[in-house]
Amino acid sequence: MDRYEYIAPCHFGMEAVLKREIRQLGYEITEVEDGRVVFEGDALAAARANIGLRTAERILLKAGEFQAATYDELFEGTRAVPWERYFPADAKFWVAKASSVRSALFSPSDIQSVMKKAMVERMKTRYKKEWFPEDGAHFPLRVTIKKDLVTIGIDTTGTSLHKRGYRVSPVIAPISETLAAAIIGVTPWFPDRILVDPFCGSGTIPIEAAMIARRIAPGLKRSFLSESWQGLLPPSAFDEARREAREQIITDGPHDTDIQGYDIDEKAIRCARDNAAAAGVSDLIHFQKRAVKDLRHPGKYGFIITNPPYGERLADREGLNALYREIGEAYRGLDSFSMYLISSYEDAEKAIGRKADKNRKIYNGMLKTYLYQYMGPKPPKRGPHT
Repeated sequence: MDRYEYIAPCHFGMEAVLKREIRQLGYEITEVEDGRVVFEGDALAAARANIGLRTAERILLKAGEFQAATYDELFEGTRAVPWERYFPADAKFWVAKASSVRSALFSPSDIQSVMKKAMVERMKTRYKKEWFPEDGAHFPLRVTIKKDLVTIGIDTTGTSLHKRGYRVSPVIAPISETLAAAIIGVTPWFPDRILVDPFCGSGTIPIEAAMIARRIAPGLKRSFLSESWQGLLPPSAFDEARREAREQIITDGPHDTDIQGYDIDEKAIRCARDNAAAAGVSDLIHFQKRAVKDLRHPGKYGFIITNPPYGERLADREGLNALYREIGEAYRGLDSFSMYLISSYEDAEKAIGRKADKNRKIYNGMLKTYLYQYMGPKPPKRGPHT
């Protein structure tokens, strides 16, 4: 079976979590840059990665890479890529997205146009045709040019991987599923430890945690663009990857899981319950209407993992400082807990009343946020008979 390189984009600042996931799938990392991890694998790797990776945004099959500082160089470099290896004669192919960073070529529309012409010229010579109907399977490309280095990836995913298929009842401004999973991956949380989200919204953080606890692959309930391809990635690869994923699911339990989601909005709680049911984890999560000032838990050594309001809209900023003070007061009442809180609110630490032990810059889309990490004490080691 042919070997390929795959590009897995992710949230800036979460590359280490994605690297760990890819290695757990059994694949070798070849390159890590801001916002992406590159790895090697066969056709089955594309299916396994799409179905099994929790923190990647999509999986791109790397088709080519070359230097180009002029449009002539871009044309020739693109034409040199063996497109006939990837596209059948009836393929619909186009540059769906082009981005440029510190490069001589910077116009996305011009980059897209030149590369399309170059691909067509290559296809003409290889297929001995002057015209292509493009009425077959879709092969969208994503192109990045960084310091004049052109990297071309064929999108195997289609709709972004954060679309798991369980968000049947959304609420306003939810955290994405991939970012929620990445934040959980930063923490030392395990399914036998308490997890509480006091601003659960539509339930994304608790649901992602419960799916991890039950070992439910995030892409198991959705389809992928490359399943319609013929020859390049055989449909049997996705069948095999789904079979492997289903065999990993814990159908009964785990019984020691304590995951809780709270929100002051009754509608949000209803949405969260609907979404958890769609994800197949409603029995693992306790959702309840509760304000953060009323946050309590009798357990020890748990985790608060949450995405509180940022106050991005001017109307929301009134009272934001008071809300973060309430977060700090509630956290101090849970003296053995750790807290991981993502926010763009610049006075978060001051209002909470304690400087974070660590913080990590994360770009949530175009919004710069920080993951504030407050470390609680480690639980005592368990003896051989406990």
